[in-house]
Formats: sequence, C-alpha cells, structure tokens
Amino acid sequence: MKAKTPVIELNNVCKYYYLGDDRVKAIEKINLKIYSQEYVSVLGSSGSGKSTLMYLIGLLETPSSGQILVNGQDAGKLSDAALSHVRNQTIGFIFQSFNLINKMTVLENILLPLKYHLNRLDFNPYDRAKILLQKFNLTDRQQFFPNKISGGQQQRVAIARALIMNPKIILADEPTGNLDSKTGADILNLIESLNRDFKTTVIMVTHEHDVAQRAKTRIYIKDGQAVAKYL
Repeated sequence: MKAKTPVIELNNVCKYYYLGDDRVKAIEKINLKIYSQEYVSVLGSSGSGKSTLMYLIGLLETPSSGQILVNGQDAGKLSDAALSHVRNQTIGFIFQSFNLINKMTVLENILLPLKYHLNRLDFNPYDRAKILLQKFNLTDRQQFFPNKISGGQQQRVAIARALIMNPKIILADEPTGNLDSKTGADILNLIESLNRDFKTTVIMVTHEHDVAQRAKTRIYIKDGQAVAKYL
C-alpha cells in the first residue's frame, strides 16, 4: 500500500529575525506532518511563535533553515510566481482582524482572490459566491460594505473569501479573537463544518485552551518549539 503524503510537512524548520546584531528566535527545529482532511489546532501563548509557524505553513514567510513541503513539493525550490500560484490555489486564510476591504462590498470581498488568479477557472466564480453567500446566511448582505455589518458577519465573509478558490487547506489565525463568546462559538462551528462538509484541511492558531481542544489534532508551541503538552 502506498504511503500517504502529507499536505504540509516541515522538516527541521527554523525562523530567526535580526534586531541590529541580535538574532531573535521565532521558530526553532519544528518537525511536523499534517495530512489531508485533518483538523489541527496550534496552541501557544502570545510570543510563543505560533503565528510565525502559521505564516511559514501558509508560505507567507520563508524559513531561515529547514524544508517546507506542500503536497510533496519543496516550497524552497519554487520561484516567487510559482509560490504565489501554490498559495492562491491551495491555501485559504482567515484572520483575526478579518482583513476585509471597506471600499468593496461583501460580494466583491469574497471574489477578491480571483484578481490574483491568472489561469483559466474550471468553475463559475459568481455561482460559487452565490452558494457561499447562501451557506453563510449572507445573501441579503452581499451589497453591503464591511463596516455596515456585524463582526460575526464580517468573519463569515472572510471565511467565504477563503473558500472561493476551493482551497485544500484553510489557515485560521485566532478566528474568534475579536468576537463575543456566542458569535465566536458560531464561527468555530462553521470552521468545523468546513472540515466535515467541505473535507478541507483546517489549521487553526489560538491561545485559548477550550478552542484548541475542539480540534482532533493539537500542536503545542512554547518558546518557538513544539512541546509534548501545553502548560
């Protein structure tokens, strides 16, 4: 039987930043494998390196050393254009601050990733946007601007935008951080449905134990390193 290939694999990955002559460790010697359709949480306190790890997994940062593989492909050997293509085709991002553009309508925000896609699409983006608007109860808000809808609705728009290209992987960085507890719980249920119904691999970064516990697989980060458990 052929061995299963991880969708994301990090081999001895390190990330350092420099402040003058001082080297600051963000991530050090991280080894992990994430497989298709997994639901993974990355738990760590502020400054632990968990967000840096997410940016590395999402190909938004390059490691100082080590290797990152996406679907078996070495990201370090790709050109900037090829890297952007892999990121656009494979990964959807959900951010704590939503990162919506206030001068664009809800529908325009959802369709935004298409502006960065240069190849021919094999689906009708407007039909897909309509389906996502219906699924997330946003149909009557599609012509609204983000500052005219609630925080929970803004996060649902951000999730729909992350899904418009039908990515295999969703990266969620503190997706409930700016929401009240009830709205946050609704968003977590929605994210879990992406994993269950869309068969999407979900990687969620959080500093909250109860949020992390909802994931089937948990990765604990402390001082830039993966540890056996979070204390």
